[in-house]
Amino acid sequence: MEDPVKNVKKLAAVKAIDYIRDGMTLGLGTGSTAYWAIQGIGERVKQGLTVRAIATSVQSDSLAREAGIPIVSFAEIDHLDITIDGADEVDEKLNLIKGGGGALLREKIVASATLFYIIIVDETKLVPRLGKFPLPVEVAPFGWEMTSLQLSKLGCKPVLRSVNDKPFLSDNGHYILDCAFGEIVKPALLHEQVNAITGVMDNGLFINMADVVIAAYKDGSTKLVERVSG
Repeated sequence: MEDPVKNVKKLAAVKAIDYIRDGMTLGLGTGSTAYWAIQGIGERVKQGLTVRAIATSVQSDSLAREAGIPIVSFAEIDHLDITIDGADEVDEKLNLIKGGGGALLREKIVASATLFYIIIVDETKLVPRLGKFPLPVEVAPFGWEMTSLQLSKLGCKPVLRSVNDKPFLSDNGHYILDCAFGEIVKPALLHEQVNAITGVMDNGLFINMADVVIAAYKDGSTKLVERVSG
């Protein structure tokens, strides 16, 4: 019997793929939900869809190549038409927390170059306000202890992410500090405050970036929410 959570994630991915048109340049996200988008795009490519893509992680790059999706670099393009990615939390204004998989800096670079940014999630990721999920902050390994101290002054308890008792390294060779702020009342302000700290590469708050969020529910339904400008 197939995992119901997996089915929900596939459902959201299928809806997102409907936005893709022939000739587009795509951004490919990272994580369990984005995985299904990559697989679905790969199937479309086998059926004749012509696209090219940039992936947000080494893992997604490998998956895309295996799926037959042509990969390019930023040296070859000046924008991305559509990016499909997941999120760890989505609030009512479509602000996001991302970085649970450790690819937040690459994900934000790709998102910033994207004309139409689609976020796909299952219903559990929808929250009234961000903050239950600890905010990932990508930092330089050198002096990370001092960076952590400065972050703590903003009202969080930073925890160095580790794997097998060794610091987790992002694809960029950086550390990740998971910062539990609790409910984030002013995400845009916190984003600026965190990024102003020397040693911080970027953080997992994605403010006013998502154009559309597609949320899939266990009952098989989907909900599409578009960002309201202004």
